[in-house]
Amino acid sequence: MAHTTDRGRQRPTRRSKPTPRRRPTARRRLRRETPSTVAVLADERAFAAMRRYRTFHFDDHATYLRQVESLLRSLAARGTHTSVALFDPARYEEYCADSHLDPDTAAGRTRYTADVAATGTRITYDGRPLAHLLTELVDEAEQQATWEHASALLTRDGDCASCGEDIGRAAFARASHLLRRLVETAGRGSHHLVCSVHGEQGHGPLVAVLHATCTDDGLLHLGEAAALVFCTVLAAGIAADRAGGVVLRTTRPGQRESVRGWCLDGGDLRPLTEAEVFSAYCTDARTGEPVPPEHGVDYRAGVPLDEEGTE
Repeated sequence: MAHTTDRGRQRPTRRSKPTPRRRPTARRRLRRETPSTVAVLADERAFAAMRRYRTFHFDDHATYLRQVESLLRSLAARGTHTSVALFDPARYEEYCADSHLDPDTAAGRTRYTADVAATGTRITYDGRPLAHLLTELVDEAEQQATWEHASALLTRDGDCASCGEDIGRAAFARASHLLRRLVETAGRGSHHLVCSVHGEQGHGPLVAVLHATCTDDGLLHLGEAAALVFCTVLAAGIAADRAGGVVLRTTRPGQRESVRGWCLDGGDLRPLTEAEVFSAYCTDARTGEPVPPEHGVDYRAGVPLDEEGTE
């Protein structure tokens, strides 16, 4: 469209150019495709340890966690794949010393986080509340540490002096067989297994937890990673004839829960009697005082694990 000037000449009307759509820059697109890891100080003790650094600008743990959760949500909103890991101040200090880094710098914390992302325990941020993620993360980190400790005990046992067999390898094979027999013995239902083995002097016990479900059609469901930890801990007890044992709790719809137990004896699992299982569960481990039995739970004897057959 044109309009007339005072002198009768026409000139074209200026048209505003359409506003171009803002397209994401190449850098922004790359940022979306770059994964991120956020290392979190999970508890008050870890948070307090980091506060001695001048460049750590947080004064309150609850506020810090809220800021971390806000960061996780913002990264997810951008489409960034984000993992959550634990920030361990003691390991951080060791890492900085080994790497000749100043721990009182953001650069030091960033490099440590990158190392944790590559070698440590982490889980994917999936939108759940941070408190739930941290509970799962702490559990996984503890299981990882347990597996590493038990593996170290196994690998140092060497070969049998009389037969030349690798002691750790043989113990692990035996532990795997015993786990299979434990689950077969339990039969259908949901099963909670706990293996506890005395650690070295100065260390607490090695504890592995495994959840398994056996359906009516015989299908077995269990976590492979948890089963690996369970077998490694049990093998560490078998290889060195350490004190320890296994407890199996079974739940079935419409039935009372049952608890069975076995103790490590001579490098193998010996079934406990019903009285021994009852005594173990109904005695305070710290004081030795009796405690009331759980309501709705039957304490049953363990069964020999080299005998075939299920309940």
